[in-house]
Amino acid sequence: MIDLALVLGFVAYAIGAGWRARRQASQGLTDYFLAGRTVKGWRAGLSMAATQYAADTPLLATGLVATGGLFVLWRFWIYGFGYLLLGLLFAEQWRRARVLTDAELTEIRYSGRGVLALRTLKAVYYGTVVNCFFLAMVLIAAVRIAEVFLPWHTWLPEGLYATLLSGVSTVGFSLGVSITGLDPAVTATNGLLSIGLIVVFVLLYATTGGLRGVVATDVLQFAFAMVGTVAYAVLVVQEVGGLGQIGERLTELYGAAQREAFLALLPAEGRAVLPFLVILGLQGLFWVSSDGTGYLAQRAMACRSDHDARLAGIVFSWAQILGRSLVWLVISVGLLVLYPFTPAAAAADGFAAAREVTFVLGIQDLMPPGLKGIMLVGLLAALASTVDTHLNWGAAYWSNDLYDRLYCRALRKQEPDPRTLVRVARLSNSVILLLALTVMVNLGSIQNTWFVSLVFGAGIGGVLMLRWLWSRITIFSEVAAIVVSLVAAPFILTLVEAEWARLTWMVGLSTGAAIGITFVTRPTEAGVLQAYGARVRPLGWWPRGAPSPAASLRGFWLRLRLASWMTASLFLALIGGTRLLVPVPDTSPWVGWGCLALAAGLAPLWWKAFHARTFEGPALNQEARRPD
Repeated sequence: MIDLALVLGFVAYAIGAGWRARRQASQGLTDYFLAGRTVKGWRAGLSMAATQYAADTPLLATGLVATGGLFVLWRFWIYGFGYLLLGLLFAEQWRRARVLTDAELTEIRYSGRGVLALRTLKAVYYGTVVNCFFLAMVLIAAVRIAEVFLPWHTWLPEGLYATLLSGVSTVGFSLGVSITGLDPAVTATNGLLSIGLIVVFVLLYATTGGLRGVVATDVLQFAFAMVGTVAYAVLVVQEVGGLGQIGERLTELYGAAQREAFLALLPAEGRAVLPFLVILGLQGLFWVSSDGTGYLAQRAMACRSDHDARLAGIVFSWAQILGRSLVWLVISVGLLVLYPFTPAAAAADGFAAAREVTFVLGIQDLMPPGLKGIMLVGLLAALASTVDTHLNWGAAYWSNDLYDRLYCRALRKQEPDPRTLVRVARLSNSVILLLALTVMVNLGSIQNTWFVSLVFGAGIGGVLMLRWLWSRITIFSEVAAIVVSLVAAPFILTLVEAEWARLTWMVGLSTGAAIGITFVTRPTEAGVLQAYGARVRPLGWWPRGAPSPAASLRGFWLRLRLASWMTASLFLALIGGTRLLVPVPDTSPWVGWGCLALAAGLAPLWWKAFHARTFEGPALNQEARRPD
């Protein structure tokens, strides 16, 4: 009953938050999707972290540690540099652009007859294809969590459940192999009931309150998720025998060599170092949201000031990379002890998916009533915060770019009613959700799905960053990157086996095509660049369009330097915390303390960027004081 009361209390709070924000959200798209641009920086940053703290990501981390050890978690951590670049380099520019979506940015950044076509293409690609793909990954995790904690076949009346089971069996709907040994039809029926209730809950507050309702619940969701996960980590460590016993238990179960492979944070002997460094470099910079495109940019655009937008990116980076990662890795390593596996099992098909599920099984086996309720609320919060964000983000494309700009203004030549646009946005949430559910039933393990998404995303990230940093990038540059990515990805996934080679081919082909076509096509019109420059005050190489090209270049190098120092502090704190929480036998704890000391020692080099209203040189300070 305690667990149920906690879950119901959270549900009531979230629905109430959406209901309280409904009047303001109904006034127009800016109020609905950007909360009237009134969000405080720390709230926006925690909202970003809550969204990234999805129900699928702790499961994914658990699977990665089992298949490659802590070393593979750099696949997550490398994004820290990109997140800090978002906060220090791109967030303020997103806010000053005064757009609702990155697709809309197309029409203020480029010129030419194909601008509207590109805006439409990006709205469809990001708002539907990419959005539904990632939302489906989250729903896969929701089904696995629900199978353990929501056994509808034992709760519902036998007659009612039999009717539902018969309907699912007749349709032939399937959600894959059960993780608890249930009949596939029972698994599908339970999964549909669970997903149905969860998405109805999310729709009740996300569609009524817009981004205000989303952010209001995200802050509480992140708190619940962290409290529940910390409690889970403590129980895992107690069951193992203490932090100091983790390494010893791994040695007993897997041998010293395998223990070293599990706990290594740097390349161990025999590992292919260069390919992995290639993967980290390309994944960290050439990802589908390398400049924040999507819901991260949406939070920056919703901030009340440039300083708040910058603060949001920094808070998000530290909460995301350091805060949650230290807790997850303790759980992931502890589960290797509590749920051991054999080399034969590791070589079998479906191993990654099976290890992902141990995160859920540990909650069921270890957590007592009360704590289990907190963890269930945390998982529900993690799921809800991601689902509501993807729905809100996708609906922004459908209502702002497709319905408003394309259908109403371009085709029908009329001004849409603001309240009608909000109604379209609310309806879009339901349509996007149905599409994501369709994609979900065709996906495999979260880990394999994530790897495929990285290949597709790597083809677009380079040009997304360059459009902010280089005035010569044109509409044709983006089109080339998108087309090459969509055409080349299926061939690369089929013909190239090594992941590092896949990413190298994709980045080389798409970015090369984008830069190559830039030099053989007409540049963006001077008037468009000047209007864009006055509005956004861009940083980087802007000989045309920027109010002060020299100041723009200086500002870019300054922010890049600050991001680099802050990244060094972040990674040193991460390494130090990891070595203290998961110590390697016969290794001095001073390694961990030394890394933490170095992280603190670097802080004066970047701390000003965290709290100062402006931190550029005098020339940029003068520009930064302009009213938006």
